Amino acid sequence: MITLSTADKALKDVYLGVVADQLNTNVNPLLAKIKQSTSDVWGKEIVKMAPYGLNGGIGAGTETGSLPVASGNNYAQFRSTLKNLYGKIEISDKAVRASENSAGAFVNLLNSEMEGLIKASKFNFGRMLYGDGTGFIAGIVNNTTTSSGNTTFTVDSVKNLAEGMLVDIVSSAGVKYTGITAPLVISSIDRTNKTVTIPVTGFTADDTKNGGYSFCIQGSYGNELTGLGAIFGNSATLYGLTRANYGWLSPKTISAGSGGSNGHINDIIMQAAIDKLEEEMGSKVDFIVCSAGVKRDYQYYLASYRSNVDVMELAGGYKAISYNGIPVVSDRFAPDNTMYLLDTSKFTLHELCDWKWLEGEGGRVLHQIAGTPTYSATLVKYADLICDQPGGQAKITDIVELSTIPSV
Repeated sequence: MITLSTADKALKDVYLGVVADQLNTNVNPLLAKIKQSTSDVWGKEIVKMAPYGLNGGIGAGTETGSLPVASGNNYAQFRSTLKNLYGKIEISDKAVRASENSAGAFVNLLNSEMEGLIKASKFNFGRMLYGDGTGFIAGIVNNTTTSSGNTTFTVDSVKNLAEGMLVDIVSSAGVKYTGITAPLVISSIDRTNKTVTIPVTGFTADDTKNGGYSFCIQGSYGNELTGLGAIFGNSATLYGLTRANYGWLSPKTISAGSGGSNGHINDIIMQAAIDKLEEEMGSKVDFIVCSAGVKRDYQYYLASYRSNVDVMELAGGYKAISYNGIPVVSDRFAPDNTMYLLDTSKFTLHELCDWKWLEGEGGRVLHQIAGTPTYSATLVKYADLICDQPGGQAKITDIVELSTIPSV
């Protein structure tokens, strides 16, 4: 007979390992390349000594002269708060009782819930890897309230949005809009016109993200991973250090508009970025990621100048085209008109522990939601992304996004 205890045990003993593996290796190719470690985690923080520069205790001298003066390695202390990553499922008491005499129905019930959890978690975890930690997912350009009780928002990008998302509306200063108390659930998205519909009315602010409002995943403002958007951003500080005091905290940026390429990506621009990183920082680029439009532009370049395009298989079963043995992949969350060139050996996802269920009294993971005939279980991971050498990473900007095949 299937009971809540059976469901609880299945979540802990059967599903947890599968879910953790999916979220650690199959989110996207970038995460599959980044090592994960419990090292350098102290309490609620990551405290890490990052080496930079060279050991100064070297030199040449005479046969009988003085030896070089000793000068050890240079270190800077990184500090970052562990981010709290959650995923939650709900199972009604009625659904459990309806399947209590059928193991097959019970398995289907749990499989459906776990598949939904994995899909949503992959989406948000993958998105955060490219985010700036603020949690902003789309800037609101304006809004129009319709007669049917819905509000349609025009946004600057729908890249990070999906139907069913629970969102907050937050100002650029981080102040949550409180004029609406109802849950804000995205009911539909028009990706062509960049509009989002939410079944509520009463929102009056009508401005752009810069000085106005943006959508943010519920409760997530300022609590997300320190993703590539933060590492490559213009913030004055990174990992608790002032960028102006450490030149190597700022990644390299090269514009595709320079060098006579007219904004199109090509091998010469990519090699220039790779050479700059190797010569100035000693980096070994092993991963290149960009938006789909940028990848198409590069593929068109390859098709125009090469007779053969190399394809390689990556960890996690992903496939990618190759530039001199370096995978070039596209990701839906990579920013438009941009290509990242990364030395992934310098990245670590530091974690307090792997994905776990939040456990309550008696070690149970299924908890009744107060006042409802529904049970919930919450998956959690405490982690943050650290790049030991931000200056050893580069991005190429201002790249033409190829949407159609250009005429020859």
